[in-house]
Amino acid sequence: MEYIKLGNTDLNVSRICMGCMGFGNASIGQHSWTVDEKQTIEIVKHGLENGINFFDTAIGYQSGTGEQYLGRSLKKLTKREDIIIATKFIPRTQEEISNGVSGQQHIEKLLDTSLLNLGMDYVDLYIYHMWDYETPLYDIMDGLNKMVQAGKVRYIGISNCYAYQLAKANALAEKEGFAKFVSVQNHYNMLFREEEREMAKLCTEDNIAMTPYSPLASGRLSKRPGETSKRLEEDDYARFKYNATAKQDSAIIARVAEIADQHGVSMTEISLAWLLTKVTVPIVGATKPEHVDGAVKAVDFKLADEEIKYLEELYVPHKLVGVMAQNTPQSAKEEHVWTTNVKTKYN
Repeated sequence: MEYIKLGNTDLNVSRICMGCMGFGNASIGQHSWTVDEKQTIEIVKHGLENGINFFDTAIGYQSGTGEQYLGRSLKKLTKREDIIIATKFIPRTQEEISNGVSGQQHIEKLLDTSLLNLGMDYVDLYIYHMWDYETPLYDIMDGLNKMVQAGKVRYIGISNCYAYQLAKANALAEKEGFAKFVSVQNHYNMLFREEEREMAKLCTEDNIAMTPYSPLASGRLSKRPGETSKRLEEDDYARFKYNATAKQDSAIIARVAEIADQHGVSMTEISLAWLLTKVTVPIVGATKPEHVDGAVKAVDFKLADEEIKYLEELYVPHKLVGVMAQNTPQSAKEEHVWTTNVKTKYN
């Protein structure tokens, strides 16, 4: 395993971050394909044994049970100081806004709940899960800075945002003397490369770590036509993101399979090896121990320049999908999947 500094921090992280959206009670939450606590322990153990020290979760994953399963697994398997933990918070609800809960209060409430779920007294990276159009940016940055000052958070990151929003937030932080965002976790893979337009350039210039989610396009970049999985069959949200462009994307997937066959490796290795030439650390989900293996092998696999060009040349522009398409100023007051069944210790 290779390790790298996470942007402008002293965090030394593995080049693969284990994404933990697949952990949690499948009967409560957004997804039906998540794994139970016993399976979580097996997957986390396998990741640790292969050098992964960076784990990404969120309060919204299966009503907090994702955080709980991860926290209990890590407590059994390793020391807190040997791992890097990231979790995320969601925007204020309309009920909180009506009740006068400030952005600062909201952040502290959700962070305290995440810490309780994880069984930890701090997280290394606390991530603004998506832009909150109903809360002043000052309140968000002030609230996050207070958590850093309190020792509950080491660094802060952001997810599902535009480049201008990240630049605006960090400019405000610099002006006010607040902590700045050190990482951005957006949607980026070989089938969806819109981050290359502006975000990648901003991150390079300001040394902000890129830690993209969905690096395998919810499994589409790791499977050949006809191959399936429980997630591919049941993940309606992923279908919402990828089905509309399936025809044009299939040609790129075919090239991934072609190069994988030439080298005698998995499609996962090719897809992640490509992304590792672009970003700091991809967030790679796992619902089986063997999912870890392809991700780890990708770190040591190096594509030739002509192979990278071959994989990239069929790409065409894509419309925004997923959270970035749904989370808009116009829809800010609506109920979304990410607000479903989020529990806090104050509920």
